[in-house]
Amino acid sequence: MKPSLFLLPALLAGAIAQASDPVDLPDTIVTASRQAESVSDTSAATSVFDRNDIDRLQPVSVTDLLRRVPGISVTTNGGIGSLSSISLRGTSASQTLILVDGQRIASASAGQASLEFLNVDQIERVEVVRGPRSAVYGSDAIGGVVQIFTRKGSEGLNPRVKFGVGSNQTFTRDLGLSGGNGQTSFNLGASLDETAGINRTTNSIGSDNDDDGYRNRAFSASLNHQFTDNLDAGIQILEQSGNTEYDLSGNPEDDFTLSTVATHIQWQVNDTWQTRIEAGHAEDKRDTSGSFPSVFNTYRDSATWLNRLRFNEQHSVQAGIDWYEDKLSSSTAFNESERYNQAVFAQYRFDGQRVSSELGWRHDDNEQFGEQDSLNGALIFALSNDQQLVASYGEGFRAPTFNDLYFPDFCFPPFGCSPSSNPNLEPESSKSYELQWRGQLQESTLQASVYRTDIDNLIQLDSAFIPQNISEARINGLELSAERDLLGWYTVVAATWLDPRDRQTGNLLARRPKRMLSVDTDHQYGDFGVGFTMVANSTRYNDAANTQELSGFGTLEVRGNWQMTDSSRWDLSVGNVLEKEYALANDFTGNPYRNEELNARLSLSWAPQL
Repeated sequence: MKPSLFLLPALLAGAIAQASDPVDLPDTIVTASRQAESVSDTSAATSVFDRNDIDRLQPVSVTDLLRRVPGISVTTNGGIGSLSSISLRGTSASQTLILVDGQRIASASAGQASLEFLNVDQIERVEVVRGPRSAVYGSDAIGGVVQIFTRKGSEGLNPRVKFGVGSNQTFTRDLGLSGGNGQTSFNLGASLDETAGINRTTNSIGSDNDDDGYRNRAFSASLNHQFTDNLDAGIQILEQSGNTEYDLSGNPEDDFTLSTVATHIQWQVNDTWQTRIEAGHAEDKRDTSGSFPSVFNTYRDSATWLNRLRFNEQHSVQAGIDWYEDKLSSSTAFNESERYNQAVFAQYRFDGQRVSSELGWRHDDNEQFGEQDSLNGALIFALSNDQQLVASYGEGFRAPTFNDLYFPDFCFPPFGCSPSSNPNLEPESSKSYELQWRGQLQESTLQASVYRTDIDNLIQLDSAFIPQNISEARINGLELSAERDLLGWYTVVAATWLDPRDRQTGNLLARRPKRMLSVDTDHQYGDFGVGFTMVANSTRYNDAANTQELSGFGTLEVRGNWQMTDSSRWDLSVGNVLEKEYALANDFTGNPYRNEELNARLSLSWAPQL
């Protein structure tokens, strides 16, 4: 990776400072504190993508969209529909909480969310909170929180139809209808995505030397009703199912289902008190065929009671009760297959003219590992009307998975059995310190964050391949971002410098690049638009021992659109224009997974307003 690529943020920031047109930005976020608040009021570093951003950027997947976020690196096992994960601020995939409409979607056995199965056509908005949020959400929120909101209704009656074709026999179809009036809104949507895929591995032999296909059927629905000015309720449903192939002996493939149901009722009791009750259900089901067939199904029920007390313009408190229960159904006979978690939490907020503060606490009581307390605090200094300085501290933790705790012993008759899990594991825990500056300078939106995270009790396998709390990690990071109309080009730049290390060995944590850069820029010429995305990552290591080096890379994507009529639009994207061969991970034999080389996608959308 050429160091000169990482001079681009400074050069672009200098050019941005010379521009003069304002930028319209999303000004509200929900995920940071579990209530709607202005982005300028939250103590967390945040990134938001709304539906207009998704349509403009034309991402092929959720991870394709998230790779633009400061501090996020993406790992995939080659091609669309392959196992995918993110690392947020140097933490592992299971140390970032992933929510869909407020519902946890991570597998209870593996601990990782199936991001590869989320269809972007069913998404309305994505919010990313960077930094620990366990004092608000509990387990898994060490690196931060990513929340995905499904499509919602809007005024009038709005049908939509989309059909697309692309390289590697890729076909996309999307059909939807949304609408509403002053009291009720609804949305219905269905999608079907298919691709013949690519041969994901580089050492394929025999029957593995074929393309690995992917098929995803998605359905979403939502209904919201405003009973009175002070009382509303709603429900959101998302279900995605299909099949994904991958290379291993026996031509294995996964049949999957990923689904969520989220309901709420909210009542503004009086000028001081707002109360909200949420309930939901999520499922992550995976049925693997081939030489090593298996079934791993996670079922999760949840309920939350949130209360906000706003005493005056300066003082407010949010307090709540959380409960969820995980159930695992598997072809593997786990020693335990159910556990619950219950919690209470409270957040106090003071809003002053020049100084604001935040203080939060959460107490989790888990059926398996017992009790855990998490704290967070922040001071927000208004340097001017357009600039803020935020100093914050946050604690995080991650509960051990069912695999860590309850996986059955391996038995080799007549040699006996050996343990492969540890029911005495403690949660991984973290402490994070951050200094953040954000401001509007010459109508440019700029952010800078410097942080340190110390993680204790990291769970790793010992010499007998039994999980133990034996590791510690230290992560130092710097994030810079700039957002601006630059001479008619809407430009977003994000740059990250990371130093994520195992404190015992001094090695870099696996699959985390030390430097990341993304640049998005788009320009609209009347009915025609054109845009570019450049993403660059430095070298990373595939393994904890730092013996398998994955080379740095830079990719370029070009996109365009044509608003043919008021209701019809063509979109075209060309990926990996420079035809770079690169890998984000190695397989278990140490050979790199392939990613798509030069590829193209063309789609036609029809969305009249009736």
